[in-house]
Amino acid sequence: MADFTTSDGISIHYSDTGSGQPLLCLAGLTRCERDFSHLAPHVRDLRMITMDYRGRGQSDYDPDYMNYNVMREGQDAIELLDHLGLERVTLLGTSRGGLIAMALAATQPQRLAGVILNDVGPVVSPEGIARIMEYVGKAPVSKTYGEAAKAMHAALAPQFPDVPAEVWQQQVETQYEEKPDGLALRYDAKLRDALIEQAAAGPVPDLWPLFEALKGLPTGVIRGENSDILEPGTLAEMQTRHPEMLTAVIPNRGHVPFLDEPQSLSLIRSILERAL
Repeated sequence: MADFTTSDGISIHYSDTGSGQPLLCLAGLTRCERDFSHLAPHVRDLRMITMDYRGRGQSDYDPDYMNYNVMREGQDAIELLDHLGLERVTLLGTSRGGLIAMALAATQPQRLAGVILNDVGPVVSPEGIARIMEYVGKAPVSKTYGEAAKAMHAALAPQFPDVPAEVWQQQVETQYEEKPDGLALRYDAKLRDALIEQAAAGPVPDLWPLFEALKGLPTGVIRGENSDILEPGTLAEMQTRHPEMLTAVIPNRGHVPFLDEPQSLSLIRSILERAL
């Protein structure tokens, strides 16, 4: 684990482990590099690189919270590759990370050897956005990891019916920090303000042109069968527009699959082979 400083002076925390084919893993909106703990044991033969976006995990919070946006976070990812001396990587993007991957495919395609989108596409379900806004920037009501794990299990059991209690315990420990007065977020709560103000600034941009920039790259999409973010119709349209794209629909998973499922691992390996 290490840190580097971006061109605008923000310290970004990252991890660079293993050797071999490089795989850059970018996490979800409120998540950090811990998000890939389920995948890590399965890719020990790769050079796995993760980063905490600005304002998340162990990276600096940005005094200008409007810099919590896809383009700036994508620039940070490119600056990390420059810092590491890497010309090209396969990018595995979970949710927000997938949006960043599509943006980079449109603006920095020469830096990408392949792209894997984990439960995200160019259209994000309004229902999913509404659910996310219910919790972004708000500390959990639960005061301990144990309480939070039970609450998370109860809330997500319909989308993840076969996930045991110990996994939810691991998830809450990944997402929150336990303090004497309760659980704290592992990210800047002003991320919520950024989302609200960015939404108020104008209509959601059309992301299909960014997705279509993936056509020249080995591309795979993983969808949770019960996802409320990536809808089946969107996935079908993505396949129509990018016929060579590989897809995997993960049973008994919502938003987002953990990436240790056999179908997820098979797709990841297939894209890595095509990206060589």
